[in-house]
Amino acid sequence: MKRPSKVVSLPGYKLEISFSDGVTGIIDLSESVGRGIFSPPSEEAFFTKAHIGEFGQIAWTDEIEICSDTAYLEITGQYSRQLAHA
Repeated sequence: MKRPSKVVSLPGYKLEISFSDGVTGIIDLSESVGRGIFSPPSEEAFFTKAHIGEFGQIAWTDEIEICSDTAYLEITGQYSRQLAHA
């Protein structure tokens, strides 16, 4: 599991995530707002509360979180390659 070392909320429902191996990048979650785990907290003020959770996940609350491995794969471009091979 790739552990994030820093999470910064950016305007437009984006997160800048730095990982312990030096990888840093931005993920855009704007298309997820209003759906799935982001259904209730669609206000950007809530989104800015992103932090690193107890187990290395990217979290807003105990119930609302995303997997740091998935974020890492997206930032490094490995996520789309992995889907292409599925």
